[in-house]
Amino acid sequence: LAQSLLALFASSLAISLVFAIIPLCHNVLVLAVVMAVAGLAMGCIDTISNMQLVKIYQKDSAIFLQALHFFVGFGALLSPLIADPFLSDTNCILSNGTANASSNLPHIRKSLLPHHPGNLSHYELPMKGLVVTRVSYAFWIMALINLPVPIAVFFLLYKERMVPCFNGSSHPLLSADELALETRPGDKDELSTTSQRPLTAAAGHEDLFSCCQSKNFQGASFTYFAVHISGALVLFMTDGIVGEYSGFVYSYAVEEPLAVVHKVAGYLPSLFWGFITLGRLISIPVSYRMKPATMVFINVVGVLITFLLLLIFSSSVVFLFVGTASLGLFLSSTFPSMLAYTEDILQYKGCATTVLVTGAGIGEMVLQLLVGSIIHDRGSYSFLVCGMIFGCLAFTFYALLVFFHRMYPKPSPGKRAPALSTALGWER
Repeated sequence: LAQSLLALFASSLAISLVFAIIPLCHNVLVLAVVMAVAGLAMGCIDTISNMQLVKIYQKDSAIFLQALHFFVGFGALLSPLIADPFLSDTNCILSNGTANASSNLPHIRKSLLPHHPGNLSHYELPMKGLVVTRVSYAFWIMALINLPVPIAVFFLLYKERMVPCFNGSSHPLLSADELALETRPGDKDELSTTSQRPLTAAAGHEDLFSCCQSKNFQGASFTYFAVHISGALVLFMTDGIVGEYSGFVYSYAVEEPLAVVHKVAGYLPSLFWGFITLGRLISIPVSYRMKPATMVFINVVGVLITFLLLLIFSSSVVFLFVGTASLGLFLSSTFPSMLAYTEDILQYKGCATTVLVTGAGIGEMVLQLLVGSIIHDRGSYSFLVCGMIFGCLAFTFYALLVFFHRMYPKPSPGKRAPALSTALGWER
C-alpha cells in the first residue's frame, strides 16, 4: 500500500508539472518527451488505482470500480469544456498579413476535410511574429485543478504514517488490517502484528510487482493464463473501439454520404463521451444488483447490435446520433465490469488488473492507428465495418473467457473474499 500511494503521489504531481511545462515547450522534441512523461504517469495512476480497489474491496470491488471509471469519463467530458474558451478561431501570430490570413482560416479548415487536402498554396499564413494565443491558460488551469490530488494523496500517506519524516504524531484513518485485507483464514493471527507494522503490505502482496515474479507462475494451470489473455483481448477490442470511434466519428460524419455540417458533427464526440459518463453513473447502482459477467455480456452484445444498425442505416444522420449515444452507453461499464469479473475468477489476487489495463491501453493505441490508415485507403464506410469486426471479436473473446471460467478450478470455501462489512471494519 505504501509503494502504491507513493507511486500515485509522484504520478499525480508529475501530471500537474507536465501541464504547467507544456506551454513553455518551444521545441517539438522537448514536447514529445514531456508528453511521454505524462502518458507514463497516467498509466501508473490507471493501473495502481484499479489494482488497489480490487485488493481492498475484493468481492465488492465492482461498485467502486464503476465509481472510479465514472470519474474517468467525467474528466474526459469536462476537460474540453475548460479548454474551449481559450481556443482561438483566428491566427495566433500577429504580422502585417494577419487580418487576411485569419479570414482564410475557415476556408483552409474546410479544404483540409475530408482526408485529402486541396490546393492550399494560395493561402498565406504568417509563421513569424508576435504570438497572441491564450491556450497556455487552459494548460495552467488544468495543472491547478489537478494539484489537490497529489496533496490529498500526501495527506493520506501522512495519516497512515507512511511518510518517513512524519510518522510519529498522526493517527491512522483506518487500522492496517482493515486497509490490507487478508483472504486466507490463517492470516487472522497476523492482524495484531500487521497493525504494529503499518508499512507492511498485505500477506501475498509484499511487493508492488509481486505478480510478475516467476514463483507465482509455478504450477499455474493453462486456464490461469487463458483467463488473463482472453480478458485482456476483450478490453483490447472494446477500449480500442472507444478510441477509434471518438477519434474518427467526426471525420466519418462530414464525408459523403452523410455530409454533416462541421459544427454539428463536432457534437458527436461530446455526445459519445457524455453517454459514456452517464452509463458509468447508472452502472454504480446497477453493479450492486447485477453480476459483472452479465454486465459484460450485455455490453458486448449491445455494441455488436449498435454497429449492425449503424451499418444498415448508414445514410441516416439521425440514427448516427442515436447510435453514437447507444454505443457510448454500452461501452461505458465494459472496463470496470470486466476487471471485476476477471478478478472474481482469479480470487482477487490483483495480478489480472495489470494485464487487463495494459491490454486496454494497447488496444486504444493500435486500433486508432489501424482504422485511420484503413479509412484513408478505403473510404469512410470502412469506419463502421471496422467497428463491426472489432465488436464481433470482442464477443468471441468474451465467449472464450466464459469457457475458460467454467474450466478454471473453483476456490475452496475458506478462500472466498470477505464481504463489504469486513472491508469497512463493521464486524467489530
